[in-house]
Amino acid sequence: MALSFIQNMGGGIILVLWFFSLLYIILWIYCLVDIVRSEYKDPSMKLVWLLIILFAQVIGPIVYLIMGKGTKTNYT
Repeated sequence: MALSFIQNMGGGIILVLWFFSLLYIILWIYCLVDIVRSEYKDPSMKLVWLLIILFAQVIGPIVYLIMGKGTKTNYT
C-alpha cells in the first residue's frame, strides 16, 4: 500500500534518494569512527580529517577514503 502511494508520487525516485541517503550516512559514520580510532603520523592530522569530513559534506568521506591511508601509522 505504501509502496504504491510512493510510486504514484513520481515513480521510485523517493526510494532511490532514500537509499543513497542511507548509504551516504553509513559511509560518513564509518569515516568518523575510523578517524577517531586510528593513529596518525602527525597528531594534528586527526583534527584535520575530522574538519574535512564535517565541513566538506559531500566529497569529504570520499577524499578521506582515497587519501587518508597515507597519513596513518602502520603497525605491521
